[in-house]
Amino acid sequence: MFDINFIRQQFPALNGEWIFLDNAGGSQILGSIVERISDYLIHTNVQLGASYGISQQSTQRVEEARQLMATFINAKSPDEVIFGSSTTQLLANLALAMAASFKPGDEVIVTNCDHESNIGPWTRLCALGVIVKTWKVHPDTLRLELDDLENLLTEKTRIVAFTAASNVLGTLNPIAAITQLAHRYGAQVCVDAVAYAPHRALNVQAWDVDYCVFSAYKVYGPHCSVLYGKREHLLNLTNLNHYFIANDDIPYKLQPGNSNFELSWGAAGILEYCETLAMRFFDEPAKTTYGQVTQAFEAIASHEEQLAHRLLTFLVSQPKVRVIGIESADQSQRVPTISFAVQNKHASEVVQAIDPFKIGIRSGDFYARKLIESLGLASHGGIIRVSMVHYNSLEEIDQLIKHLDSGLLG
Repeated sequence: MFDINFIRQQFPALNGEWIFLDNAGGSQILGSIVERISDYLIHTNVQLGASYGISQQSTQRVEEARQLMATFINAKSPDEVIFGSSTTQLLANLALAMAASFKPGDEVIVTNCDHESNIGPWTRLCALGVIVKTWKVHPDTLRLELDDLENLLTEKTRIVAFTAASNVLGTLNPIAAITQLAHRYGAQVCVDAVAYAPHRALNVQAWDVDYCVFSAYKVYGPHCSVLYGKREHLLNLTNLNHYFIANDDIPYKLQPGNSNFELSWGAAGILEYCETLAMRFFDEPAKTTYGQVTQAFEAIASHEEQLAHRLLTFLVSQPKVRVIGIESADQSQRVPTISFAVQNKHASEVVQAIDPFKIGIRSGDFYARKLIESLGLASHGGIIRVSMVHYNSLEEIDQLIKHLDSGLLG
């Protein structure tokens, strides 16, 4: 049984007065992860790789963090895990490391519903003569349709960059099916799982993706991010590090300046949290650690579906409200990131009216600028976004609804 009180006790920030419903921009951090970071800084805050004892311990911790993160995403090997400061930085580095392999006439496909971090780096390859095509959401359903992708794919397609879940629409995309289709044409895929990872288990092997990125600070951890890449692909990428770093020294050749050690160690605590949830909420916890990760996210998804249903039911009933995306809370179709617009109102007007009640929601384009422009909402301040996660309660959603319903949407 999902125990919301137990969940909320794990997040120190939830002891305050604020209701956090801007979680897609960054979740609250687990107390256990704060403790991990603090412990690293107090006891092992030295440079890696030296022969003395504390350095050996710090080295072991960073290596263990990489192994734990590999388990969390179900990667084959820890050297397929690259830590960085943000997904924007990691994707820019990835495109830079791939650039030398592109030639004029090669093609890349991006979507019009991604965060700009998974569009801009690939678009900049135009300077090399690369042709960029845009896979657009269907104007009626606001979904990415596989038939539309196939119409764009050719034997010259090198990479398809797409989002696992839209940070505006909340829509879940069929990762494995998209990947299979791209591979049929000889293309690789780069998946932005930032808006997906707080809500569903990542499984890079089952999806067979070539690259996948997500942000730990949106999955209850510290401000760092992770890039996964298939080992055989990483070996072929250009070295971004010092000239004397070997080309087969992965992931180090793709971590110029190295990673933030204490945040890497802290982020690995996400796996421990998933194990705790599986042990607490399931009579028969899975035998494997990754199995427990999937169980944890099953429990998370079920609770979040209830939250989304409560809010969507209200929004759909409002005649002047337009829900941007799927109106169903079905967990097989969406995550609880819900966006809407109000007729004849600037998006910021609604959000600022909610601010005094100590409820954090947000308006804007959320760096999915191309999607907001295609929807004709840029001049209205973009959309209003309520992004929930599993530590939110139904009572919190009811508080938001109460204030939205007090003439604000009329």
